[in-house]
Amino acid sequence: MCGIVGAIAQRDVVEILLEGLKRLEYRGYDSAGVAVVNSDNSEFKRVRRVGKVKALADAIHEEPCLGSTGIAHTRWATHGEPTEANAHPHISKDRITIVHNGIIENHNVLRDRLSQKGYVFTSATDTEVIAHLLESELDKASDMLSAFQATIAQLEGAYGTVAMDNQNPDHLYAARSGSPLVIGYGIGENFLASDQLALLPVTRRFSFLEEGDIAVLSRSDVVIYDQAGTEVEREISESDVVHDAGDKGPFKHYMLKEIYEQPIAIKNTLEGRIKSGVVVEDIFGPGSSEILKGIEHVQIIACGTSFHSGMVAKYWFEEHADVSCNVEIASEFRYRKSKVHPNSLLVTISQSGETADTLAALRLAKEIGYQSSLSICNVPGSSLVRESDMAYLMKAGVEIGVASTKAFTVQLVGLLLLVVAVGRHKSLSKEAERDIVSALSALPAKIEQVLDMSKAITLLAEDFADKHHSLFLGRGDQYPIAMEGALKLKEISYIHAEAYAAGELKHGPLALIDADMPVIVVAPNNELLEKLHSNVEEVRARGGLMYVFADTGANFKSDSTMKVLAVPHCEKAIAPILYSVPLQLLSYYVALIKGTDVDQPRNLAKSVTVE
Repeated sequence: MCGIVGAIAQRDVVEILLEGLKRLEYRGYDSAGVAVVNSDNSEFKRVRRVGKVKALADAIHEEPCLGSTGIAHTRWATHGEPTEANAHPHISKDRITIVHNGIIENHNVLRDRLSQKGYVFTSATDTEVIAHLLESELDKASDMLSAFQATIAQLEGAYGTVAMDNQNPDHLYAARSGSPLVIGYGIGENFLASDQLALLPVTRRFSFLEEGDIAVLSRSDVVIYDQAGTEVEREISESDVVHDAGDKGPFKHYMLKEIYEQPIAIKNTLEGRIKSGVVVEDIFGPGSSEILKGIEHVQIIACGTSFHSGMVAKYWFEEHADVSCNVEIASEFRYRKSKVHPNSLLVTISQSGETADTLAALRLAKEIGYQSSLSICNVPGSSLVRESDMAYLMKAGVEIGVASTKAFTVQLVGLLLLVVAVGRHKSLSKEAERDIVSALSALPAKIEQVLDMSKAITLLAEDFADKHHSLFLGRGDQYPIAMEGALKLKEISYIHAEAYAAGELKHGPLALIDADMPVIVVAPNNELLEKLHSNVEEVRARGGLMYVFADTGANFKSDSTMKVLAVPHCEKAIAPILYSVPLQLLSYYVALIKGTDVDQPRNLAKSVTVE
């Protein structure tokens, strides 16, 4: 949820830390802070500010501080309101400085114990507990590493945490349990962060801490210990990420940029994965085709937007592959007893690969008997990818906007390829496979056509300027697309939005219909079209105002009660992917009219690494 950056070097690291925070601001933007100390221990300084990183940067530029060792943090509040007192880094007795992502579940017990020892708490955060606990252990330990290990052993919950001893600033100490940390390697300097994106300006060489790892960074080396305290080596890889998080190009917001990147993102994800009109063997990893041959059931686990992509895949699996499929929200799967079907494939979906609930669900699924797991993810070195048997790397490029757009459509492409890879061993004919592959190949050009609808959607969005509620309707595999459209609208415009399977209107939601309740409908030309026409008439008969995104041959016509926007005709298999794009544009332009913060909507963060 939050962003961590740390650096230890021969040079001043303040600007490195600030740049890293700017690149991680999508992970949290309630407050931000930096703490630095010189290598000769001549000066320690901490600066914190409420709000975005710019407020912190402005404060530092007005009153410069210097330091060759430092840690920094951008916060998404969990414990304690967004105030300067609750902002990280936290300190204990002017010696220990701490930043932390995650939640310490036993912080109340530790706080009481430390208070009885005389420690004074100045914040409402769980993080300050770590600082005081480490300071108290330092009094008993022979060195900082021993004290840090003893502190970590007492923490319960999820954390990625970094500690600095202000009196001995030649090392940084980091620990990972449930919240990601990456080490960046330089020459005579080393770095760490919660996302490699933060460190791309200073290094391309990275290693990822595993669960339970503790790392000690100095200017000359990095030493990593596993959960048992044994020194270990973690693979160092060269990053090929080329995205510059600071570059929006000609676009006003990252979200709009990422909407327009969808054609190229889909081309990238298909590259090397389809050939001669069919899906390439083993695109989910070496030996994956043999594993998929025996699959008789698919269990999908995801959260938020990724859950909606899984919902679409359920329709695809059962229609095209003739394989049963269940889809469940990860936070629900974790806390109920579930049945493992024979020959099941567990599919986890996450843009970041660090979503806490999804990662925990994967680990639980392995414990209860799932033999095969596959992740669909956008980050190659993420925990989800490393801990799954197979992986589909999305190649969508870095997504900065909190409201997911291109990651969603690329997830759907990956899932459809998976349906084909499973279905070819079941009832999916070679002709049907070629039809799906042909449709996917044509998809980028179709999305380009939808993007040309931007001006018309901008005009339509003006009708939402004074609206506070809305309904989204879809049938069949368009129902999850209606759900995704509703989520996008509420995420960035703060309009209350709900989605319904259109056939459910008469079972309750019709009571909500009036002239102040816009109803958005997705209407491809498929076998459910006539049923959908009837559902639309049910709304119109009750005074509702309709906004219909319809296939050019769907026979909807605009009038005083209904505005119709024509969507290019497409093959049925890719219709859910295509119809998600105009809903993304609608939510974006409504948010512009509402004047909200499109890329960083209130109360939300991009990577949800806490429960």
